[in-house]
Amino acid sequence: RRMRNLVKMSDLSKEEVYSLIQRALELKAGASPIQRPDLIAANLFFENSTRTKHSFEVAQMKLGLQVLNFEASTSSLNKGETLYDTCKTLEAIGCNMLVIRHSQEAYYQELEGLTIPIVSGGDGSGEHPSQCLLDLMTLYEHFGLIEGLEVVIAGDIKNSRVARSNYHMLTRLGAKVQFVGPQIFADPTLGQMVDFDQVIGQVDACMLLRVQFERHQEAVALSRADYHAHYGLTPARYQALKPQAIVMHPAPVNRDMEIASELVEAPQSRIFTQMTNGRFMRQAILEKLIADNAL
Repeated sequence: RRMRNLVKMSDLSKEEVYSLIQRALELKAGASPIQRPDLIAANLFFENSTRTKHSFEVAQMKLGLQVLNFEASTSSLNKGETLYDTCKTLEAIGCNMLVIRHSQEAYYQELEGLTIPIVSGGDGSGEHPSQCLLDLMTLYEHFGLIEGLEVVIAGDIKNSRVARSNYHMLTRLGAKVQFVGPQIFADPTLGQMVDFDQVIGQVDACMLLRVQFERHQEAVALSRADYHAHYGLTPARYQALKPQAIVMHPAPVNRDMEIASELVEAPQSRIFTQMTNGRFMRQAILEKLIADNAL
């Protein structure tokens, strides 16, 4: 099946997910990426980003692509130009693919008139497909499978595109997903919150999420210490993990809130491994888009 764009995880079949994981692991093991110096990729990030933006840039450079970094603050968007017209302009001047992060949920629905492929770097509180894929890669790399794993996702479920993408795809792949966090962060469409201390000793992966202060007012009133005590990965909870369990976080990390600072690089943490895997997974995504769109 041809992958026209990658904007949500339902764009992918289970077979395609495992194929991308395998290719990303091959690239990490030293396989040579394709080289396409004739192609131009434009990165349009309308929200702040360190890992996703620069990870895509490095992936693009490793594939030999030329990289155009779009600056929203100095663009014609400030003159009233629509996102669609901005993207059509980049297409018209010769860009071959776009990577877009935007605060508007499902922004990509406005871009169906484009003839070049789009990769979403995140849409509002919607989805984050490349983060989901690198998380799946990290789980598969450690366990050799995904089906049957037990995962707890702790934190700001309601506002997290990572939680949404991961819940739906992990469930499709046969994993069990539970949620931890204050009720103000619950998303009943995904599932009910459970008690962290009751599940921490059973899970294979503890996936922590950033408290998104910028998305809602309720978080401003949260005490870091209280949040950490009830919903964070404390040293005591870390000690309760199974020996083979892993700790994950999409980052950026609010240290001593979502996770005790000394645990960020603890032996069972895979937080920086996720970042490394992100570059290889994004290379695999770009390779597939290039092949499937005959670029």
